[in-house]
Amino acid sequence: MVTDTLQTDAWRIAAAVADPEVPVLTIEDLGVLRAVTVDGDVVRVDITPTYSGCPAMDTIRDDVILALTAAGYSQVEVRLVLSPAWTTDWMSDAGKQKLSQYGIAPPSGRSALSSGPIRLAISVRCPRCGSLDTREVSRFGSTSCKALFECRACLEPFDHFKVH
Repeated sequence: MVTDTLQTDAWRIAAAVADPEVPVLTIEDLGVLRAVTVDGDVVRVDITPTYSGCPAMDTIRDDVILALTAAGYSQVEVRLVLSPAWTTDWMSDAGKQKLSQYGIAPPSGRSALSSGPIRLAISVRCPRCGSLDTREVSRFGSTSCKALFECRACLEPFDHFKVH
């Protein structure tokens, strides 16, 4: 018999798995964790990649399986869910704060998937000094979902998590 407690515990365990590319974020913070269901002895976890071909998904899958089996769940299935496509709108506010504290400018605004006007970022706030006097150095940073920026005020480079 599946109880709400089993379901809640399984979600909590899966949600605590760290993103291998930005380890200050959990997969829940990032919005990659989509669903956790318990059906008898089987725990099913749905995850969505931040972009097609994201190399971190294999590691995330393995880490979720490891965390849940270590907690006593004997059968764990992790499914890759591609639709709907991931968007930075799914990131938690706590996750965005963690990014900023880690030195990565969080995404600002909403994705184009939202209805209504689409806001365009004129500049990106430096996560170190807060200046808006920044410039994009490269459209791709340390990972494909980030861009490399430079702050003209403090002269420090930083990643910016692009709005998807």
